[in-house]
Amino acid sequence: MKILMVCLGNICRSPLAEGILKQKALQAGLHWTIESAGTTGHCIGIQPHALSQQVARAHGIDISAQQCRQFVKTDMRDFDHIYVMDEDNYREVQRISGELWDPSKVSLLMDEVHPGAHQEIPDPWYGPERGYHEVFDMIERACEKIVEREA
Repeated sequence: MKILMVCLGNICRSPLAEGILKQKALQAGLHWTIESAGTTGHCIGIQPHALSQQVARAHGIDISAQQCRQFVKTDMRDFDHIYVMDEDNYREVQRISGELWDPSKVSLLMDEVHPGAHQEIPDPWYGPERGYHEVFDMIERACEKIVEREA
């Protein structure tokens, strides 16, 4: 299974999602490829946000080796499933994918917890540390559902 987590800049939410799902898949004995990307190219090559790293570390997850990258058209072909954090990311993934667009491969991450509710994971970028903890908790619940279903 190849899974891609996508947010706006690949600096806050999707790096957390990559780290959380990698840890849960490993603990479940699942040999998945899990990556993350952003729909914009503003942060290419840098580490995840310091608060994302700090919150992940508090839960025993090290995301410091990750480097931000941009979602590219061929990701649609190369991944089995693409989870996006919000509706804007969904539309951008669709736009970037062009003729490779496959809606059966793309969903909001929180649809794993609340199917069909179209709940978004808020971008914690401009807020206080508390927002990063809230985002971590949301992502963790969704990743637990993914692993439970596939294990």
